[in-house]
Amino acid sequence: MSKRKNNPLPFDKRGGVIVIQRRLLDSKNYLTLSPQGKALLNLMQVHWRNDEPVGYGVREAERKIPCGRKKAMSSFDELQERGFIIKFDESMFNSRAHSRTRTWRLTWLPYKGKEPTNDWDSWVNEN
Repeated sequence: MSKRKNNPLPFDKRGGVIVIQRRLLDSKNYLTLSPQGKALLNLMQVHWRNDEPVGYGVREAERKIPCGRKKAMSSFDELQERGFIIKFDESMFNSRAHSRTRTWRLTWLPYKGKEPTNDWDSWVNEN
């Protein structure tokens, strides 16, 4: 019977770890994002799973960034325009049925076992 090796890296085993590619962090696209856009990018990655899109809405962004509704909405628009996220499904509110939040695919991460599309990498600054 083999002994189980301990992981020598001091990562938090209870809460998990978020890893972002250095290439993304060093890109002009990321560096020129608004502070709220950068925060939203990280907050959305917390909910990432390989097998389903990320459900994240404006109200949750308002609370966690924190910011107002307009700024939260513009942060989603900014990430979408720059190719970091792609809208997967629209939100739905129904008082009788279950409501659901808008869902997104994060382009710098794999989805359903496929390679990341890295749409953010082809963004060109128009200024």
